[in-house]
Amino acid sequence: MNIDKILDEVRVLGCSDLHFTVDIAPVVRLNGALRKLSAYPLMEEEMIVDIAEQMVPDELKKDVYAHIDTDFSYTTKRGFRHRVNVYRQRNHTAIAIRLLRNDIPTLEDLLLPPILADFSMRPRGLVLVTGPTGSGKSTTLAGMIDYVNVNKSAHIITVEDPIEYVHEHKRCMINQREVGPDVPDFASALRAALREDPDVILVGEMRDFETVSAAITAAETGHLVFSTLHTTSAADTINRIIDVYPQHQQTQIRTQLANVLVGVISQTLLPKADGSGRIAALEVLNVTDACASMIRDNKVHLIQSAIQTGKQYGMICLDQELARLAKTGVVHEADALDRCHDKVEFYRFFNAM
Repeated sequence: MNIDKILDEVRVLGCSDLHFTVDIAPVVRLNGALRKLSAYPLMEEEMIVDIAEQMVPDELKKDVYAHIDTDFSYTTKRGFRHRVNVYRQRNHTAIAIRLLRNDIPTLEDLLLPPILADFSMRPRGLVLVTGPTGSGKSTTLAGMIDYVNVNKSAHIITVEDPIEYVHEHKRCMINQREVGPDVPDFASALRAALREDPDVILVGEMRDFETVSAAITAAETGHLVFSTLHTTSAADTINRIIDVYPQHQQTQIRTQLANVLVGVISQTLLPKADGSGRIAALEVLNVTDACASMIRDNKVHLIQSAIQTGKQYGMICLDQELARLAKTGVVHEADALDRCHDKVEFYRFFNAM
């Protein structure tokens, strides 16, 4: 079974993910929903191991054979890139593959609001893109990095696990470092980056205390830092960062965060009503002086109402955005309702339109 052939087929279909696990035909994710590739047989252990061997780099083969969860990127002969995870379940091998775009979508292509371009051009600070797995965070960040690359001259360093979008040098010099081949982990790469004369730093994910701390330090020292978290709202994001720190440091981190946080973009992907793909619904917090004071004074619970009343600052309320998409028929009302924070608020906006 030739993995390149299968990947080419599912790419033509427009799928985002491909899964192999025993006793079921290969499974794809298309517009957010899982479907079996019924033209293929039920997968067996030997077939899955063979597929893994076709993709895995030589230096990681020992990890696969030792049944250690293994992440790497794979490029087909036609030059298309993929993010691969090989793992174990019920004593069998399984594979999850994310199909990546070779072209880097612009903010306009992604129908993202102009405030994201504004965040991208800030001289320093911390910009966070948040949302559940598979909500398009990497794609939004790629669009923002590309906007910087086109619109100003800067040195950009990215630290990713693995590298998802490969950027060309346009007006910027871009160095992309992958956890594993290039650097041992996010935190040490971030600390090293401060000695590499960057203007902009992208950290693939703020996974632990060390990475969060290093990212905030980088933003404080005059760099523009982009990163992601798996939170679903701006308020949750701020609380998550503060909660990473021990109790006695939380007052200090509130002050630091209030000083460096530029904006939080929380996003979710919804299937379009016409079945032509998916669209991102965003909540956007632009950290104004008033919002910075809320963070500093431990009044994060007030952030949500600040977002609702902050339209003139480019802020977007998720429930209002979902209501707009549903009312204009871009997405189904049931899908929008599934993803809203507050159903009462959603219907208040929906009925007012």
